[in-house]
Amino acid sequence: MKLVKNKQELEVKLNEWRQKGESIGFVATMGNLHEGHRSLLEIANKHASRVVVSIFVNPTQFGKNEDFNEYPRNLDEDLKYLRETSADLVFAPSVETIYPYGLNEATLITVPNITKQFCGKSRPGHFDGVTSVVARLFFMIQPNVSVFGQKDYQQQLIIRHMSSDLNLPIKIITGKTIRENDGLAMSSRNQYLSKDERRIAPVLFKTLTRISEKIESGNKNYRELEENSKKLLNITGFSVDYLSIRDFQDLQNPSINCKKFIILTAVKLGKTRLIDNIIVKI
Repeated sequence: MKLVKNKQELEVKLNEWRQKGESIGFVATMGNLHEGHRSLLEIANKHASRVVVSIFVNPTQFGKNEDFNEYPRNLDEDLKYLRETSADLVFAPSVETIYPYGLNEATLITVPNITKQFCGKSRPGHFDGVTSVVARLFFMIQPNVSVFGQKDYQQQLIIRHMSSDLNLPIKIITGKTIRENDGLAMSSRNQYLSKDERRIAPVLFKTLTRISEKIESGNKNYRELEENSKKLLNITGFSVDYLSIRDFQDLQNPSINCKKFIILTAVKLGKTRLIDNIIVKI
C-alpha cells in the first residue's frame, strides 16, 4: 500500500496501473476509519483490480457552527488500519491540493432540488461542498467505479445525479450500512457520544425497524407513522431533525402504489448528529 499526498505522485501511480490495463476502484473518506469503510473497500476490490482510498476532511461541507475543527483526524492510525484492507493506494491531499485557488475562490458544483431537503435543508451548503470535493476527486483519480455507503443515502443519490449529468464514466455502487451489534449504524461521529448517549442511540434503528414492520403489514398511514415515531424519539432523548417515509427511487412522497420505500432520519443526541435509514419492500 502506497501513500501519496499530491496530484503529481497520484498521477504517476494511476498511469502506471492504466498502462497495464488495470481498472481502478475508489472510496472517498474523511478518515477515522471503521468497519463500514472496510466494507466499501471490499466492494471496490470486487469490481476493480486496484483500489484507491482518499482521506480528506473537506472544509466546504461543514457549516460555520459544525464540527470541522473537532472532527477526528489520525492519519497514522488510518494508515495502520488500511494496511489490513484491500486498499492499494491512499490519497491524503492538503486543502491547497484540492482547492488551489483557496476556499473563497473555489468553483462549487450544485445539484438542484434534491439537495434542498432533509440534510440539505438542515445544513445549507453542505451538499454543494460534498459534490464539489467528490467531483474534484473523480477528475483527479478517474476511477472506473466508486463506492458510497447507504447510510448517507441522500448523498449517494446526489452523487449519482451529478455523475450522470456531467457524463462521468464512473459506475457508482452503494454499499449496505454496517452496524454495531446493537443496531447503531457505524459512523466516525459515534465516538462523540457519551456513555449514556451511546446506550440510548440504538433506539434510533429500532424505531426505523418498527416503522418498516408496520408498512410491511399494510399500514399506509405514513404521516401518522412519522409523527408517532418522532414523538417517541423526542421522549427518549433525541432531538429529531427529520423522519420521513419516501419513495426509494426519488425521495418523493410515496404514491398509493409504491412498493419500495426508504425511511430516512436525522437526529441529535446530545451534541452528536446521527443519520440512518432503512429500506422497505412490500
